[in-house]
Amino acid sequence: MKHPLRSSFFILMLAALLAVAGCNSSTKKMKDEDMVMARFLVEASEGDAFASVTLPVSGVQIVVNNKPVVTEFDYVSVELAKSDLGTFIVFNLTGDASRDVYRFTGNNQGKRLVLFIGGKPVGARMIDRAFNTGSIAVFAAIPEEELPAIVKKMNETAIEIQRRISKEK
Repeated sequence: MKHPLRSSFFILMLAALLAVAGCNSSTKKMKDEDMVMARFLVEASEGDAFASVTLPVSGVQIVVNNKPVVTEFDYVSVELAKSDLGTFIVFNLTGDASRDVYRFTGNNQGKRLVLFIGGKPVGARMIDRAFNTGSIAVFAAIPEEELPAIVKKMNETAIEIQRRISKEK
């Protein structure tokens, strides 16, 4: 005859093992060196020059301030979108960053936001109006076949950074 306590213990141990395995699979930490981060720097005003960057395809040189206006802490997701002009990247901002970008772009119309991915300038977006959608869309000088993998890595990075931020609170 089976002992009911023994089978209850076995079921309890199996449930605990599955729970621990499930927790470990969702808390994998991303290494800092595996992160792909995007930042936006604004075109410098005359006399404020800090660094000159050259966009890879067009060869256009833009003098930018050295302090980013949008960093990897400011967006929660990244996605690809298509238009008649081609594929572009959309950065969906946090609530705080959305308000900051709205104010910033309202005050800096006529300048350009330069997108850096992995520390390299890959695109620019003219500030033609106050950005009030909670996102920034920009065409990047990255081969179209490489974009999905880069966007996937930026999303993984955004998730990891937001996880770390919420853990610190």
